[in-house]
Amino acid sequence: MLSLNVFPSSSSVPFTKPNHHFSINASSHTLKPNLLNRFHHEPHLKKTNLSLTPMSQIHRSTTKFSSFNGFLSHPFEFSPFSPKPRNQILKAVSDEGEGEGEGEVSPPSTTPKPKNLKKLALVFGFWYFQNIVFNIYNKKVLNIFSFPWLLASFQLFVGSIWMLVLWSLKLQPCPKISKPFIFALLGPALFHTIGHISACVSFSKVAVSFTHVIKSAEPVFSVIFSSVIGDRYPIQVWLSILPIVLGCSLAAVTEVSFNIQGLWCALISNVGFVLRNIYSKKSLQNFKEVDGLNLYGWITILSFLYLFPVAIIVEGSQWIPGYYKTIEAIGKPSILYVWVLVSGVFYHLYNQSSYQALDEISPLTFSVGNTMKRVVVIVSSVLVFRNPVRPLNGLGSAIAILGTFLYSQATAAKKAKKIEGEKSS
Repeated sequence: MLSLNVFPSSSSVPFTKPNHHFSINASSHTLKPNLLNRFHHEPHLKKTNLSLTPMSQIHRSTTKFSSFNGFLSHPFEFSPFSPKPRNQILKAVSDEGEGEGEGEVSPPSTTPKPKNLKKLALVFGFWYFQNIVFNIYNKKVLNIFSFPWLLASFQLFVGSIWMLVLWSLKLQPCPKISKPFIFALLGPALFHTIGHISACVSFSKVAVSFTHVIKSAEPVFSVIFSSVIGDRYPIQVWLSILPIVLGCSLAAVTEVSFNIQGLWCALISNVGFVLRNIYSKKSLQNFKEVDGLNLYGWITILSFLYLFPVAIIVEGSQWIPGYYKTIEAIGKPSILYVWVLVSGVFYHLYNQSSYQALDEISPLTFSVGNTMKRVVVIVSSVLVFRNPVRPLNGLGSAIAILGTFLYSQATAAKKAKKIEGEKSS
């Protein structure tokens, strides 16, 4: 930058030309005649197209444009003027390989700066709201159009289109794609597909609250499978899974809407997501430069390609008769269309928001919030669908959720010790 103090600092006019930037503060009482003549008569400067736009206006315009792009790619980002590194990886490639839900992200190894309570409330509010909307409309669709394979495929399709639009408009940087990267994603995407479709089938068979109670047992499978491949856990982690097993068992025995297929599908969903996490820990360790949202986007695309052909085989012959039967029952096709679209959009948004929430909260806060999120979803579904809840069923659900909370605290402490050990070494 060439800066000539030829005007008082209060009157600044920047001159710009390709590959150079001249910020000239011109003042008539300090400008020498021969220098003034050079500016008026130098041939190469005379032919140059100069921009007289004040720098403050350029800065404001650039900031507004960047903020607009950031809103489209991250619609629930709360700090658009102070971008943060997007190196937090999807839960599937977390160091510990421990999952909390379908497609969500894991706490990063670094702790963000503390936020005020108002901003924290907004973070949790958007995250919980999107999750509640997805679960409610997902169940509403399945109650009138019970084709979980088609609905699960559509939800993955919406997420795929969402990411492709962000990449094509350059609102989200697209990662470099290579054969090794795609091959590394094939396994995690397959297990993600199994976890997602199993959960959707479970939702179609039993109450939303019951499926979420059973899915709170995911840490049990995570600890067992990870131990088989050599990971070691402290006694606190093993003790924390006992109330999860007890609570889920009590809730299952006393569940009013109990269905054996719904139970097994919820358990299979847990297995699918845990295997996705463990497999990802091994296969994607060389691609940690890919941020969480991009990684989740590619897993969504591959999962759709896995699921939809199978959905055609499993349910395809029933879709058209089932569609006409549903329209005849509800009277307005638009109701079905809106509900299906909302379930698809909010399925992707709540997973995206869980990723973005990590920019605003610490790992410990995230683990607590994720546990409470399941409680909020269970209570909301009971209120919306008016599912009968027996006292023992409620007690079992509470014990299972408490176990999940204790597990999250124990694993968070384990990760903290691991990080401290790495720093000291």
